[in-house]
Amino acid sequence: MGQLLFPRRCGVCDRVGGSLCHACMTRLVRCVPPLCERCGAPGPWPVRRCAECTGRRLAFASARAALVYEAHARALVSAWKERGRRDLASVAAHIISESVPRPARGVITFVPGDRDRGLRRGHVPAAALSAQLAERWGLPLQELLVRRPGIERQRDLPRAERRRNVAGAFTARGPVPRHVCLVDDVYTTGSTVTACATALRRGGAIHVRVVCLARAVR
Repeated sequence: MGQLLFPRRCGVCDRVGGSLCHACMTRLVRCVPPLCERCGAPGPWPVRRCAECTGRRLAFASARAALVYEAHARALVSAWKERGRRDLASVAAHIISESVPRPARGVITFVPGDRDRGLRRGHVPAAALSAQLAERWGLPLQELLVRRPGIERQRDLPRAERRRNVAGAFTARGPVPRHVCLVDDVYTTGSTVTACATALRRGGAIHVRVVCLARAVR
């Protein structure tokens, strides 16, 4: 009855039918090789470190995303995060599981969201995505990180200030497993996931792998 009164619409084009129509699914730009071995940025050839991550102290071992964060991916993420489309978490997990190899071992955790934004939205996208991936990949899910309140929103800041904004913003909840897959929705500069990976390593992790739905490409 709910589907008759409020039919599901595509998260990108708003067409009635499903959470993501076939046409919009095919328009999403995949992050495909060649990639930077460390941060996962696509490029003309495979490299161990690309121009984006060379010279930076990255606390994670590798980062991978399923999509390039272009117009169609932005529309999908906006519908999911800002318009309360909780159904899109399973769509995001499906896209990731098709493109990103399953971690061989360890636990899955996620970048904790801002408490006030989570209350306004009614959900925490990264938490929902990590739960979906844990189920698909058959890996345990653990909430390993705590976010300090009052952190300014990253997307409102210039690129140069984002690293400073999240420095020391996260702490680990007790002992952390040695191998961790850290899930977030979008990788922009890598500052947030680096801050999280730093906290995880201080808590006991020796290998942190980052998995995201989409990543910005410069």
